[in-house]
Amino acid sequence: MRVRPLIGAIALCASSTGAACAAVAVIADTSAASCSRAALDKRADDASLQSCNQAIEQGALNRADLTRTYVNRGAVLMNRHDYDGARADLERAIQLDPSVGDAWMNRGAIAIVQRRYADGIADTTKALALGVSEPAKAYFNRAVADEGVDDEKSAYLDYQQALVLKPDWEAPKHELMRFTVTHR
Repeated sequence: MRVRPLIGAIALCASSTGAACAAVAVIADTSAASCSRAALDKRADDASLQSCNQAIEQGALNRADLTRTYVNRGAVLMNRHDYDGARADLERAIQLDPSVGDAWMNRGAIAIVQRRYADGIADTTKALALGVSEPAKAYFNRAVADEGVDDEKSAYLDYQQALVLKPDWEAPKHELMRFTVTHR
């Protein structure tokens, strides 16, 4: 089977950054919960960032909640297009607990936005192996990165998997329309 896109590369989807990123729920103190809601709602305002900062700097969070709060602040920073700050938070989260798939997924999304596709594929693949809160987004992101390294077959298969996991999501449907499949 040979898969070929009908038109050129595409941009990532979903949030205001153009990246499909994940957030994780934190039930701990009020500021950590506010940070979690901000990330889940894809907010980028100053108040959202401040609640994340407060949770990290002043909250008495256990290791798991601190890790999740770094992931969430990273998502808020991604929404603000502060990729360096977001990457630093995600690396801190990975340092605290390398088994948190959403940290790897978001770090991969940043790499893809920055056109470092091989890094994005590696991080997203690791995220999927660990488990993520929104695997359809991870497959979609990896498909974009696959196209970035001219691996159309893998891109097609990853877009297909994103659609299987989230059948009502228009983004993978739209991307799959660009491909033709030929049998050899």
